[in-house]
Amino acid sequence: KNVAIVIGKTIHLYEVSATHFLNDKKWLKHEACHIRQFKENGFLTFIVKYLWESIKHGYYNNRFEAEARLAEEL
Repeated sequence: KNVAIVIGKTIHLYEVSATHFLNDKKWLKHEACHIRQFKENGFLTFIVKYLWESIKHGYYNNRFEAEARLAEEL
């Protein structure tokens, strides 16, 4: 139900307060990783790669999501 979506360099929150999100360090690190991925790949290139990964491997096995899950532990 609580959702955060990164588009470019902005984290968009849905049905979650900014305070709750900012206090969840793992979630914050996860979304910050997506911001870095956008920067490294470029806006449109990242979206295409992300969508391709999701189509090919599914959301959970998408390499960008796997990397973001790893970033949660740093």
